[in-house]
Amino acid sequence: MLSAQPSFTQEIQLYCYPNSSQGKLVKRYKRFFADIELDSGETITAHCPNTGPMSGVCEVGSRVLLSHNPSPKRKLAYTWEAIEVLGHQQKPIWVGVNTNLPNRVVKELLTQRLLTDLEPYETVRSEVKYGTNSRVDFLLEGTSSGKPIYIEVKNTTWSDGPLAKFPDTVTDRGQKHLREMMAVMPQAQAVMLYFINRSDCDSFAPGDDRDPTYGQLLRQAIGQGLIVLPCRFSVSPAGLSFIGLAAQQFN
Repeated sequence: MLSAQPSFTQEIQLYCYPNSSQGKLVKRYKRFFADIELDSGETITAHCPNTGPMSGVCEVGSRVLLSHNPSPKRKLAYTWEAIEVLGHQQKPIWVGVNTNLPNRVVKELLTQRLLTDLEPYETVRSEVKYGTNSRVDFLLEGTSSGKPIYIEVKNTTWSDGPLAKFPDTVTDRGQKHLREMMAVMPQAQAVMLYFINRSDCDSFAPGDDRDPTYGQLLRQAIGQGLIVLPCRFSVSPAGLSFIGLAAQQFN
């Protein structure tokens, strides 16, 4: 059952990958490391900024996109940014795997007032303390209703055909965030923003088969007024572009 229809906007590029290069995935190991064979033939070790299982987006031999940022402060000069996979329409697509980027991109969305499903607001603050030893990704203040808006961002790359799902593993942290979001209502508005880091998914659902507790908590929170915004993004070697909202599918 679809609880909402997708809305679309003109594609808007919000982020460009710096100093990008390509290669193929040799292996990922110890969560934070990936060996990549560059197109030049050189094999390097890149930082993998994704601690999750990366379900369906970590196939050895796939083409990958890297950014190159050499610095004496960095142990690894390369960062793994994206991977090319076969989308549900049997066409190659890029999927973003750098979990550090969604918050940067969402801040641009909020600063440029591109999420029209939110009521008007005056200020955007990042990493604001709330709940029990937590920080909300974004806090919007000066709203027309007078209620602040709390926004949590979740990177989403796992798919079942055109359906994007979150989470792809049990997430105690994600469950905690949902409980804390429910605690701030009704004194504030609460938003879960799912950053769909691939262009071939036009609908979203909770990953009940991987974490049924998360799915139950999400539905409970929606019943109490939580707003769900599944935001779709197109990924290419040039960067990340916003392409609108996905439909929401809850059984």
